[in-house]
Amino acid sequence: MSAMAAIDKHPRPWPRGGPWHASGAMSGDERLQVAAIAGAVNGAGKMNPRARCAREWLANAVAIFLSGLLLTIGVRSQAQVTNEALTAGSAACAGDNGAITLSPGFCATVFADKLGHARHLVVAANGVVYANTWSGRYYHDDTPPPGGFLIALQDTKGDGRADKIVRFGPTKADGNAGGTGVRIYKSYLYAETNDRIVRYELPANGIEPTAAPQTVVSGLPLTGDHPMHPFAIDPQGNLYVDLGSATNSCQSQNRMPNVPGNNPCTELETRAGTWRYDANKLDQHFSPSERFVTGLRNGEGISFDSAGGIWATQHGRDQLGQNWPKFYTLKQNANLPAEELLQLRKGSDFGWPECYYDDAQKKLVLAPEYGGDGGKAVGVCSQKEAPVAAFPAHWAPNDMLIYEGSQFPSAYKDGAFIAFHGSWNRAPEPQGGYNVVFQPLADGKASGPFVVFADGFAGAFKEPGRAAHRPTGLAVAPDGALYIADDQGGRIWRVSYLGGNKSAGIAAAAPSPLPTQGTTTANVLPPEGIHPHAGAGSGLTPPGASPDQVALGERIFHGEAAGGTCAGCHGTDGKGTAMGSDLTSGKWLWGNGSVRAITQTISQGVAKPKAHTGVMPPMGGAQLSQADLAAVADFVWAIGHQKPH
Repeated sequence: MSAMAAIDKHPRPWPRGGPWHASGAMSGDERLQVAAIAGAVNGAGKMNPRARCAREWLANAVAIFLSGLLLTIGVRSQAQVTNEALTAGSAACAGDNGAITLSPGFCATVFADKLGHARHLVVAANGVVYANTWSGRYYHDDTPPPGGFLIALQDTKGDGRADKIVRFGPTKADGNAGGTGVRIYKSYLYAETNDRIVRYELPANGIEPTAAPQTVVSGLPLTGDHPMHPFAIDPQGNLYVDLGSATNSCQSQNRMPNVPGNNPCTELETRAGTWRYDANKLDQHFSPSERFVTGLRNGEGISFDSAGGIWATQHGRDQLGQNWPKFYTLKQNANLPAEELLQLRKGSDFGWPECYYDDAQKKLVLAPEYGGDGGKAVGVCSQKEAPVAAFPAHWAPNDMLIYEGSQFPSAYKDGAFIAFHGSWNRAPEPQGGYNVVFQPLADGKASGPFVVFADGFAGAFKEPGRAAHRPTGLAVAPDGALYIADDQGGRIWRVSYLGGNKSAGIAAAAPSPLPTQGTTTANVLPPEGIHPHAGAGSGLTPPGASPDQVALGERIFHGEAAGGTCAGCHGTDGKGTAMGSDLTSGKWLWGNGSVRAITQTISQGVAKPKAHTGVMPPMGGAQLSQADLAAVADFVWAIGHQKPH
């Protein structure tokens, strides 16, 4: 047997097609070493038995040596090839996982970045990823990237990064604003766009559809607080569409203090539930008759388990403390009500707007708009369906996926990954969410507590206006990898399990560290932290006010005094979020920017916003004295006059 034949017979450290085979990573010097040794072993000439025995011993020794050499070469090339984050069973990831932390054994690559406001995702059988993106008032009517709102992405190199990205579908110039939902059923890509769900025939060649879309269902409601239409399609072709509520709690004056709820809540006829259509039929039209479940305020995440069970998330209502201060403190508001994971069955009623889920009491209780008294009264809520699992208040579950892949450890099978967009309504308490959690499930029930699976998306600032990223979408690839989308920075991560132990249990991600001094991150912080308006009072004091007055207003604005809630909607930097306007731009939506006009707006509230989604109750929902009100108005004046306009 020749030495090279012995190498072929000896078990390879990787199968044929492993790192050195695919990349040709053996250097010229290494090839010469192999050839020289092989030539020496296979030298011609007759040998006596002793020499032949020595030759055979040498051949075997060289075979083992060369296998070790190839193993060394393979390991070195593995470090050089970017398509392998780490070798199986290793405990460390290459790179920083796209600035997020993950449960042990998992690693991530940034699959794509700066895509616009990426919402939901789906992965085709050939590995092509499709994303839907959104625009409009939720994003300050900013300018989306050029091209269509739908995106096809493909990794042709196997390195965990999309190198082929094509935008298609309707554009802003077409009068379109994109959408959230996107799914694949049979040979079609289904996508939400404005008031309808359409489908595109998947291409035989290339990655983006070329045929014109066909309308599956149209006339979906676009008004109110929740105009998005996420959806899912089961294997039988049932198309389940979320139609979120138009209001926070079905009041006649949305989000206003002490206003009772409409009784009956006629909004439930066309909103706040899941509707069911047929994915195989074209030109269906929205109507109340297709409602599948009700009392679901905003169920953006819909998924199916292996037994055919239908699951959905629920965004709990907002502003218990701001709108009903006689029953709830702002601290209680930060922890009520829970976000929910629900199992859907035809005809189910999950209680909105009459009820909300109190996780501390583990039960549905009556909402104050319908006679509730701060959590004691139950009333009709005893007849409503409680969640299977509950999560911290206001985290905002924007997508959910029942994991049916085979790549992750078996403990993840049939459990739910939930993408939490992050809170705004926990002020003056710290905001929460901005993560992806895993909830284990078994037999239609929670089989353990949830764990934070992926964290660190927000970066240094865990608040809506300043977070680096906000999770919005989840999808699983044919190989079992998990994709996570974000609508703040437009990033998609690809998460793989490389821990090597398929029997591993469920473990939480490491807490995400804040950027430290000396790093290369753009969010590096000084040792004393960042206080955007620390100098706002210096030379920026309205007539008749004092620097101390402006400083008090700043503390109230940031929730450090008088229970102020302003930063929850307007951001700690005052530059606005989807919920509240930019107060630093010098452009005043209400009044002329004078202290008097600002005071009047804060005092009266904003019942019908002109350009944002957040309704502002009088005094922002806080119990401000006249002195507090004057101080906040002075501070808002100051940050709005920092530069000439």
